[in-house]
Amino acid sequence: MPLMKSWVDSANAADHPFPLNNLPYGVFSTPGSDPRCGVAIGDMILDMAAAEDAGLVDPGTGPLFDVPFWNEVMEEGPEIWTALRDRLTAILSEGSADRAAAEPLLVAQADAEMHLPFLVSEYTDFYAGRHHAFNVGTMFRGAENALPPNWLHIPIGYNGRASSVVVSGTPVRRPWGQIKGPDDDLPRFAPCARFDIELEMGAVVGQPSDGPVTVAEADAMIFGYVLLNDWSARDIQAWEYQPLGPFQAKATATSISPWIVTRAALEPFRCDTPAREFELLDHLKDCGPMLYDIDLSVTLAPEGGAQTTIARTNYREMYYSAAQQLAHHSTSGCPMNPGDLLGSGTISGPTKPERGSLLELSWGGREPITLDGGQTRSFVEDGDTLTLQGAARGDGYTIGFGTCTGKALAALDDPYAR
Repeated sequence: MPLMKSWVDSANAADHPFPLNNLPYGVFSTPGSDPRCGVAIGDMILDMAAAEDAGLVDPGTGPLFDVPFWNEVMEEGPEIWTALRDRLTAILSEGSADRAAAEPLLVAQADAEMHLPFLVSEYTDFYAGRHHAFNVGTMFRGAENALPPNWLHIPIGYNGRASSVVVSGTPVRRPWGQIKGPDDDLPRFAPCARFDIELEMGAVVGQPSDGPVTVAEADAMIFGYVLLNDWSARDIQAWEYQPLGPFQAKATATSISPWIVTRAALEPFRCDTPAREFELLDHLKDCGPMLYDIDLSVTLAPEGGAQTTIARTNYREMYYSAAQQLAHHSTSGCPMNPGDLLGSGTISGPTKPERGSLLELSWGGREPITLDGGQTRSFVEDGDTLTLQGAARGDGYTIGFGTCTGKALAALDDPYAR
């Protein structure tokens, strides 16, 4: 599919993240106004609450945009999702008869503040990137025991905290926790010294389930995707994770990008999952190309310093797709809800520059990386700003997600000191 032309000129540049082919969904506010739903087009945002009030958008199901989140649209289901996208495309296309009515409803992105685009019902984080799992397992158990026996058969995950999900731009405070180093006789309570990031994609569930669903059904339930950074306290995690896995080490914050890129916008970029070492059981088998060809990167900027790109990889490196993760999540009968967020797990490739966490890039701190300004990093330091970006590249256009950014703040004074 080539670039679709819009009367919003900035949307027609080949490298702009928000062409007419994209139309991602977000929530924004402007000075003196309340947060409301919007659709990105070029450098502008179409105010959906105003468009609905003006009669430009009428899904026929009652008001959907009088709330500052996209959950109500999700709940309407795929037919409404398709009809809405078709209507927005018609309004914003070059030569549209609706231009005169729609143009006053555009807001410059530069004047807008972004908010969480949906109410996060539940949050589950997976561990479904093979290169990442192999690297981490090798560090702690050796290459011969890197992957646990179940890893090649099911997408491993854990239930996280929906309350910890924050929108891009929200600062992240270094956490305190219980830590026990290899030479310590007993644990101590201290600020995290091995603070890390994880480059992930997040799948936004748009439809409910009540009982097991197939991979194909799960794929149709996904409303769209966001960039996701699962901030991780590695030293807290090392002490707490046995036998039940991550807990406080993953509860500080999970940053997501402000725009939901719909499954429809990503359809031209579908690609296959990797070859399987073991054939998956029937309920998890691929039913077609289930991943997406999305270039991903991470930059790190020290306080007052320039950005350095520390990693580049691609979403196609995942071993399990979001649809397989969602199908697996449902096998026990666990109900899934609109607004559920599924983190992919860290996305790493086979080479060092493709590693999606500092734990891997510095190989557990033993091989610090060097930034462009000469500083070195093993883990995140106070004042560092980490930025995730992603883009799928088509015929003369780019599908972008906006940035997923967070600045690490120093830990508070001992919260229990009296």
